[in-house]
Amino acid sequence: MSEAGWRSWASAHRVDLLLFGFSLFVYVLSSGSLLAAQSQAPHFVWQADAFLHGQLHLTARPPNLNDWVFERGRWYVSFPPLPAVLMMPFVAFWGLSFNDVAFTLPFAAANVALLYRLLRRIQQVEGGSRSEWDHAVFALVFGFGTLAWSCSIRGEVWFTAEVVGVTCTLLYLHAALRAKHPVLAGAALACGTLCRTPIAFSAVFFLLEAFLDGGRLDGANLRAALGDPQRRNKAVKRVALFAAPAAVIAAPMAWMNAVRFGNPAEFGHSHLYANRVNLDIRAHGLFSFHYLGRNLRSAFLLLPKLDLQPFRLGYDPNGMSLLVTTPLFALLLFPRERPRLWRLLWITLAAVALPGFLYQNNGWQQFGFRFSLDYTPYLIILLALSGRALDGVFWVLAALGVAVNAWGAAVFNRT
Repeated sequence: MSEAGWRSWASAHRVDLLLFGFSLFVYVLSSGSLLAAQSQAPHFVWQADAFLHGQLHLTARPPNLNDWVFERGRWYVSFPPLPAVLMMPFVAFWGLSFNDVAFTLPFAAANVALLYRLLRRIQQVEGGSRSEWDHAVFALVFGFGTLAWSCSIRGEVWFTAEVVGVTCTLLYLHAALRAKHPVLAGAALACGTLCRTPIAFSAVFFLLEAFLDGGRLDGANLRAALGDPQRRNKAVKRVALFAAPAAVIAAPMAWMNAVRFGNPAEFGHSHLYANRVNLDIRAHGLFSFHYLGRNLRSAFLLLPKLDLQPFRLGYDPNGMSLLVTTPLFALLLFPRERPRLWRLLWITLAAVALPGFLYQNNGWQQFGFRFSLDYTPYLIILLALSGRALDGVFWVLAALGVAVNAWGAAVFNRT
C-alpha cells in the first residue's frame, strides 16, 4: 500500500485507531506491576515451548501445580492451544521467560476497536441511526465497564484464553453477518473454539444467517427458506464453505487430544493434577445440572463483601452478579426496539452461555463471573441495538460499571 493509501486508510479508521491506542494505554497503565514479569499461570508459554521442540508434552516440570495435567509420566497443558500457537514466534526468541501479560494486552485493546467497527458495520448493513460517538461509547463500555478490564491486564492462562477468544468472536461476527464471508467465518469460529470451547456453539448465528438470507427469524421465513430449492441450495453451499475451514482446523486438534488422552474430544480437563474440583469431576463429570445452582449464584446473586469493623469492601472469589459488574445490562430488560438481529443474538448468546452454567468450575478465583466474557460482546451489541438513548440513566449506570471494574482492575489477585 502506498503512503497515500495508508493515510487514506488511517483517516477512514481514525476512531478505531484512537480506541485501540487509548485502550492499550489504559490497560498498560492499570496492569502496573503485573506487566513487570511473567504471570503466575504461564501455561501457554510452556505449551508453545513444547510445540517448538516438536512435542506435545512439556520439556520440563511446570513452575507450579495449578491446572496442569500429569499423564503417563508426562506434563501437559489441557487448555485449547491457539494462544500458545500465536506465542510460538515470541517464545522462540525469549524462551520460557516470555511475558504472557504483554502478549495479552494488544489483543484486549484490539477488542475495543473491533467491537466499534462491528457496530458500525451492523448499522451499515441493517440500518440504524447511532452516531460514531454512540458506537465508540459502547465499545469503551465493553473495554472498561465490564469484566474485560480486570481480565485483560494480567495474562494467566484462563484470562489470556478469554481475551483472545473475544478477538476471534468479533472477527467471526464481522464475517458471519448476513453469512457474507462463510470461509472466514468458519476459520474465525474454529480459532475461537481453540481458545474457549463454548465459542463453538456460536455457530448457530451463521447457520441462521445462512438460511434467513437477510430476513427476520420467524416461522414463515424459515419455512420459505427450507421450501424454496434455490434459497435452500444457496444456504447449504454457504454452510459447506463455513464448515470446511472449521474441519481443517479441528482435525489436528482432535489428533492432538487422541495422542495425549486417548479421546479426540478430550482436552484433558478431566485429568487435572491435584486439582480442587477433581472429586466433583469424578462424581458428576465435567458438565452436569449438579453445577447449575452454584454457577447461577456466582453469575447473578453474589454481591460485594462489606466489613464494618474495620471498614473494608471486598469481593467473593467465586464471582459477583453481572448486574453489579455491569449495571447497564439491566437496560436489556427494557428495550425500545427489537431489530432483525435481536432474536438471533439472544439465541447465540444463550448457546454460548449454557455450557458455562453446567460446567464443573464456576471460575474461581475471579473478580466477577469471568465465563461471561465469552458472550459479553453479544450483550453490548444488544444494548446498542435496543434503541435506548444515551440519556442520564445510561450514563449513571455506565459510570457505576466503570467504577466497579476499575476497582476490580486495581485489587483483583494483586500480590
